[in-house]
Amino acid sequence: MKKVNGVEIFEEHTIRKSYNKDAELWLFSVVDIISALEVSEDPRKYWNKLSERLRKEESEVVTKCHRLKMLANDGKMRETDVADTETVLRIIQSVPSKKAEPIKMWLAKVGYERMQEISDPERALNRSREYWKKGGRSEKWIQQRMMGQETRNKLTDYWKGSGVEKGKEHAILTNIIHSEWADVSVKDHKNIKGLKTQNLRDHMSEAELIFTALAELSTRQIAENVEAKGLEENKVPAKKGGKIAKDARLALEEKTGKKVISNENYLPARKSPKKLK
Repeated sequence: MKKVNGVEIFEEHTIRKSYNKDAELWLFSVVDIISALEVSEDPRKYWNKLSERLRKEESEVVTKCHRLKMLANDGKMRETDVADTETVLRIIQSVPSKKAEPIKMWLAKVGYERMQEISDPERALNRSREYWKKGGRSEKWIQQRMMGQETRNKLTDYWKGSGVEKGKEHAILTNIIHSEWADVSVKDHKNIKGLKTQNLRDHMSEAELIFTALAELSTRQIAENVEAKGLEENKVPAKKGGKIAKDARLALEEKTGKKVISNENYLPARKSPKKLK
């Protein structure tokens, strides 16, 4: 099965998705859909109970869900239940939620937008810009976010070409780079900002984006210079690239007296984390 993995945003919720090119269907994480319905603080447990009830009712909904590996909060690829749009709509009908109708409309829009973006990729970039603008990002932030994504893409392209497996191994190297420059792991950085399923980079400050890009740019250039192959060889450039950005971060913090790593985010005010002590 040929797949294209990614995420979609519904309000402040991140919903993981995967595109099956053979069947020409989008598959969505069921747990993420339950989270977006805002019916439980533990979406996974809620889905387990709901699926048990549907199975006892001999509903076809559960049998139409499949297990697929998707990127989890801890940066690892883990199996989770996924379903196509039709099945997701049937699941939503089984959940009493005020978010049901908005999500149905959102699903229809996602399908339409993706068809447009396949024929015109520029639409995807414009949609991201609009999402960030609505979330309160400045033009300067948006420009830095897009430049950082280009830097990231060049790095992951190098990894793919050098035998690093997409998914788990990319996540391992990403965490090495991040832990080196920021002195915190990706997971801990998300916790500092009070994030759950949200994309960390979408909630970084301008400075955090810049140092992330510097670390990844340095990593790629070092890896290219030594022609690193595979996961183990690429761990060395990852650490060295992160160290370059770390040294720059420490120099800036010494001059300004301010920490680069921040708990600032773009979540709605009611979900903002407590201030760091």
